[in-house]
Amino acid sequence: MDKDLVIIGGGPAGLAAAIAAKEAGVSDILILERDSRLGGILNQCIHNGFGLHTFKEELTGPEYAGRFIKKAMELEIPYKLETMVVDISSDGDLKLVSYMNRKEGLVVVRAKAVILCMGCRERSRGALNIPGYRPAGIYTAGTAQRYVNMEGRMPGKEVVILGSGDIGLIMARRMTFEGAKVKLVAELMPYSGGLKRNIAQCLNDFDIPMLLSHTVVDIKGKERVEAVVIAEVDSDSKPIPGTEEEIKCDTLLLSCGLIPENELSNALGVSMNRVTGGPSVNESLETSIKGVFACGNVLHVHDLVEYVSEEAAQAGRKAAGYLAGYGKDSRADNPDEVVTLKATDGVRYTVPSSIRLSRMDDRQVVRFRVGAVYKKVAIQVLAGDKEIMNIKKQALAPGEMEQVILQKSVIKDIPDLKEITIRVNTDN
Repeated sequence: MDKDLVIIGGGPAGLAAAIAAKEAGVSDILILERDSRLGGILNQCIHNGFGLHTFKEELTGPEYAGRFIKKAMELEIPYKLETMVVDISSDGDLKLVSYMNRKEGLVVVRAKAVILCMGCRERSRGALNIPGYRPAGIYTAGTAQRYVNMEGRMPGKEVVILGSGDIGLIMARRMTFEGAKVKLVAELMPYSGGLKRNIAQCLNDFDIPMLLSHTVVDIKGKERVEAVVIAEVDSDSKPIPGTEEEIKCDTLLLSCGLIPENELSNALGVSMNRVTGGPSVNESLETSIKGVFACGNVLHVHDLVEYVSEEAAQAGRKAAGYLAGYGKDSRADNPDEVVTLKATDGVRYTVPSSIRLSRMDDRQVVRFRVGAVYKKVAIQVLAGDKEIMNIKKQALAPGEMEQVILQKSVIKDIPDLKEITIRVNTDN
């Protein structure tokens, strides 16, 4: 099978990328989705709060996904469900995408361009190395969310949540709605990993306590969770002896971070960003391999789905531009025009990590996260040694994604520009 553009993943990123690419003139598109329906993780996110930026109204997750699914259907974009992509490799300028499903068996698609939209997964208990037995009643927060919202099952009645990621905070409220008693949320770090609004709406509104600088050090019970032992941790995240407390419960939910789903990216040999766990991309959201683009949570973990949709639409448009110039020598890059984006002094990473000035849009969104909680600081942007932005911020936190917008008109005429630095200016 030959296709101009293959999109791996039919969630919010894949749908937005496909729609933008089709509207930009790409007619030969195929979406490959491993689930039984389009929409991705949004199908189990039945709470509201979606769509305020994109549609100027408050929607649930399925409603938000439904808007994009409807648009994709109107544009007659082909897709395959219950289809697992098992490998990607390069064959010259073509990308060989191998997928499997029950109807077709193993199929190899020769694609001129690929957009990676595989999303992310949760850190499991095994990745956290929590001591104790392996009883029933231990779930990742996302698994519990699927059980409750899609399958109508209750994981338990007395719940402790480890980690204050957004899914964990939302599940604290959801379990309370369904009649469970959420004893507490324990967070290893001295700050929450979730959005401020979720802390207010999901914990504070229901008097659910959150203990910062605490973790689970033991799990009691053999057949079923009977209790967990929590302890305070020091500045090195090591449990402090004598601070242990046993909490009776029958369920432990883990909300300890998300990991971009990049097994396929690694198999293809894409250069990865060690901080985000996703690919390193340029201003076009193109990876180190020509014609392979990445967007959404497979690139870096977002806190708002609207940002995912916006980023994916850009990837779709840029993939369309790449295909319009497919096979032309004019696509060769000039290494002298590449500007590196440097994250330092509290900024953990930037997306993109480099910019080619000739391919840059008039406005380039650069997204990033900080590594600690800051009060009354500024985000400083330096083009070489020249300050081009100094944006005052009342507060910055790792749980909230930040962004700056670079203006091409400002930086294109700076002589010998090789590096743009983004940092937290605590002297502001």
